[in-house]
Amino acid sequence: MSETPPESPDFDAMARDIAEVPAVEVIVTVAVNLMSAAAVKLGLTEEGDTHKDLDEARKLVHALAGLLDASTTEISSFHAAPLRDGLKSLQLAFREASLVPDEPGKGPGEKYTGPVYG
Repeated sequence: MSETPPESPDFDAMARDIAEVPAVEVIVTVAVNLMSAAAVKLGLTEEGDTHKDLDEARKLVHALAGLLDASTTEISSFHAAPLRDGLKSLQLAFREASLVPDEPGKGPGEKYTGPVYG
């Protein structure tokens, strides 16, 4: 009995689909994915500390801050405001989760946002 190979992805169709998505939607989707991944790595999900990894969380929060900083003029405040609020929440959660908190201005993403205080 031979198995049929899985269908290969239709990259032309995927490229056409991506071409139809506005840049703002792509930026927001990437930001939300970074936020979700950071929350998991910070242990903020139902699984709690199961996937907690502060080194990974630091990278994700820093990348999110960089993306939001770079796209400030490209996305409206309607989209940017909740993303900035989410970023600040993640930065504060990181600070709380750290055994030795970073100095103000030295935490993940604070290079882009400035110091984050509770």
